[in-house]
Amino acid sequence: MTASSATPTVPRPRRSALYLPASNAKAIAKARTLPCDVVILDLEDAVAPEAKDEARDAAIAAIAQGGFGHRELVIRANGLDTEWGAADLAAIAGSQADAVLVPKVNDAADIARYEEALDGAPPRMRLWAMIETCASVGNLPAIAAMAHTTRLALWIMGTNDLAKEMRAQLTPCRTPFLPFLSMAVASARANGISILDGVCNEFRDLDLFEAEARQGLMFGFDGKSLIHPAQIDPCNTVFSPSETDLAWARGVIEAFALPENRGKGAIRVDGKMTELLHLDQARRLLAVAEQIAAAG
Repeated sequence: MTASSATPTVPRPRRSALYLPASNAKAIAKARTLPCDVVILDLEDAVAPEAKDEARDAAIAAIAQGGFGHRELVIRANGLDTEWGAADLAAIAGSQADAVLVPKVNDAADIARYEEALDGAPPRMRLWAMIETCASVGNLPAIAAMAHTTRLALWIMGTNDLAKEMRAQLTPCRTPFLPFLSMAVASARANGISILDGVCNEFRDLDLFEAEARQGLMFGFDGKSLIHPAQIDPCNTVFSPSETDLAWARGVIEAFALPENRGKGAIRVDGKMTELLHLDQARRLLAVAEQIAAAG
C-alpha cells in the first residue's frame, strides 16, 4: 500500500485537556463524569506549598482507583528545581498515569533530566512538557528533536507564564504570542509531537473562549488546555471535524477513487483544483472523526 492510499495513523483525541488541582477530591470525582479527553491532575500551580505532598498522594490514589473511562490521565509535576520535583517524578514513575507533564522546560537538557528521572517508569508512560518560558521559545527545534530519543510526546503552551516573563499583555487576540504559537506548532509537527494550546482565563464568557479556541484550531493545535468544565463542550466542538469538513473529505476520497482519476496527482472536485495532499488531509479528517467516535 502506498503512502497516498494508506489510512493515516492519528493520535488519540486530545481536544480538551482539563486541569484540576489534585488536592480537590470533589473535582477529581467530578472529572470521572466530564466529557474531556484528558484529565490533568495538577501538583504545581494549583496547589499551595503546604499541600504539595498530600496532593501528590491524592493524585496517585485517584488514578489507581480508576473510573476515568476513555480519558487520558496526566499528572503535572513540580519542576525538578523545586523541593517537591524529585519526589513527584519518583511517585508518578511508579503510577498508572498515562503521562507526566513537566513545567518550565527551557532547553533540550531539561528534557534529558526529566527522561532520567523517569528511568524506572513503564515504557508506555509519556513525557509532556510545558512551553512557557522565554528561553524555551528560542530552543523549540532542539527541544522538539528530543522526541526521537526520549518519552517526549506532547507540548502544552503556557501563555500565562510566558506573558509574565515577557511582561506582555495577554489580550483576547493574543497578538504578542502569535509568532511563538506558529513556531511551536511547526517545531512540534516537524518532530511528530502533539501540541495543545494554552488556557483561556475567561470561563464565564464562552463566546470569547470559543473565539480563542478557533484561533488555536487555525494555528493547527490538536486541542486546548482548560481551567473550567464549562469550557469542555465548546472546546470539543471546535476541535472536532464538522459535518461540512467530513462531507468535503468523503467527496475528495470518492473523487480520487473514480477509475478515470486513478493515478492522477490533481483533479477537480466541486469546481476546485484538488491535489494528493488534499487526499491525505481528507483521510486524516475521517480518521480523527473515527477516533472521536470510538472514544465515545
